Amino acid sequence: QVQLVESGGGLVPPGGSLRLSCVPSGSTISSYSFGWFRQPPGKEREFVAAIKWNGGSSYYADSVKGRFTIFRDRAKNTVYLQMNSLEPEDTAVYYCAAGRPITSTIRDESAYYYWGQGTQVTVSS
Repeated sequence: QVQLVESGGGLVPPGGSLRLSCVPSGSTISSYSFGWFRQPPGKEREFVAAIKWNGGSSYYADSVKGRFTIFRDRAKNTVYLQMNSLEPEDTAVYYCAAGRPITSTIRDESAYYYWGQGTQVTVSS
């Protein structure tokens, strides 16, 4: 059983930055592809970013492209989501997910087996 532990959320003013972390206990990051999803208040959960199991490809939602970066550190067995130029619209609970999606399903929640507990990101002045 793989458990995903997220951290790094918090309150940040517009234009600020945060880095979220996701550590899979019971596994290595090379075993799975990882995705970040978010659920804004009163809305459905949505895809944010994903990185393939071999670290070779990354994918982004149009709303975060150019501002967010997903990357991994094998030595720390951690997947990160670096979020820059944050906007109030980025306010949400952010979830890390792990699975083995194919490229065509990498943005689909249903393609991921394991989920973290979520971490709150609030962008407000």
